[in-house]
Parts: sequence; C-alpha cells; structure tokens
Amino acid sequence: MALDTVIMLKGAQIFQRDHLILADVNLHLEKGEFVYLIGKTGSGKSSLLQTLYAELPLKEGEGMIAGVDLRKLKKKDIPFLRRKIGIVFQDFQLLYDRNVEQNLQFVLKATGWKNKVEIQTRIDDVLQKTGLQTKKHKMPHQLSGGEQQRLGIARALINDPDLILADEPSGNLDPETTAEILQLLLEICKAGRTVLVATHDYSLFELHHARTLKCDQGKILDSNLL
Repeated sequence: MALDTVIMLKGAQIFQRDHLILADVNLHLEKGEFVYLIGKTGSGKSSLLQTLYAELPLKEGEGMIAGVDLRKLKKKDIPFLRRKIGIVFQDFQLLYDRNVEQNLQFVLKATGWKNKVEIQTRIDDVLQKTGLQTKKHKMPHQLSGGEQQRLGIARALINDPDLILADEPSGNLDPETTAEILQLLLEICKAGRTVLVATHDYSLFELHHARTLKCDQGKILDSNLL
C-alpha cells in the first residue's frame, strides 16, 4: 500500500452478520482526498463505514485503514485504530450532561491523554478551528443544531486523525448551516486529512463537486472509473 493511501479495500465483502451487503469492493482513497458516498437507504453506506471503523469485521478480502490491517485487527486494538479516525454522526451523539469542553476532555482521557496542559491546549485548538472558542462552557442543549454538529466535528478532530468519516453530517441541518458544515469539512480536508462524507443530500454536490462513490445493487460504483 502506498504511503499516502489512507483507505484500501481489495476484493472486500461487506457483511451484516451473515448477510452480504456489498460484494467485491475495491477502493483507494489517498491522503487529502474529499469523497462523497451516496446511495439509497439500505444500500450499504452505513455498513461500509462501520467496516472502515471496525464496528463490523472484515471477513473476506483485504482492507487497510490508516496503516492498520483490518483482517489482522484484534478486538483489543480497535481503540488504537479509532484514534486514527474521526467519526461525525448525523444525530451528533454528544454527552448531554457535560459542557462543550468536558465532551472533548472525555474523548481525550478515554484515548490515553493525561497531561492537563496538553489536554487544554488541544481542546482550545480544535474549538478555534471549529468556531466554538466562545462556547466551551455551554451545555449541548444550549447550542444550535449547527453548533452541535461543529462540536461533533471538533470531537472527530481531537486526536488529529488521518481520516474523517462523516455519516449524514447535514441530515438534521437547514441549508445555510449545511453549507457552513460542508465548508468546515473542506477546510479539514485542505489541511491534509482524507474526508469521506456519506450523504443523501444532493445539494452538497452543487456546493462542491468531488469524487463520488455510489452504493447500488450490492456494488460500489466509483465516479473516477465511470
């Protein structure tokens, strides 16, 4: 695998339990690429993402994510892989009993950070990048939907990952906020990270054209190869 390849799947079979969802998946995503993943509900988008962050095991084929071999990955090493991946969810999945700063502290401590000064410096950096620097003491319910998604992106960035997986990041947002979130993801990509955005929202394509992967009838079609 080339040094700049962040996602490599070769002949991969994507299963949910014993049910084959996607067959013979062959993918290469390079460092700094911005790519859309589209397809109808039930077409396999979420299953593919879950395989990439090892929620689902890769049973057949080859898979390397940020230098980690999915076929050889042991359960105890999954947290190590997930430090290399930032995941952004449609429904934000924040800790609603903690403020913005404490949401980020929780992730850092859970992934092995111990030095209080380093933790604070890292939190301040990602809050600055995501435009939330004045919101650190707010509770999630005091934030707008767009601000909650920015916090979701801040959390995804907190361990400086190689790869951002965004699962329907604009699903609960209005058009103006969607444009802001897309712009933030593009800035993250320009900083050298690979960004894969699973979406139903075709308005994103009008805002920014990019390579597109389509889940369709158990296959993945790549706009680069069409």
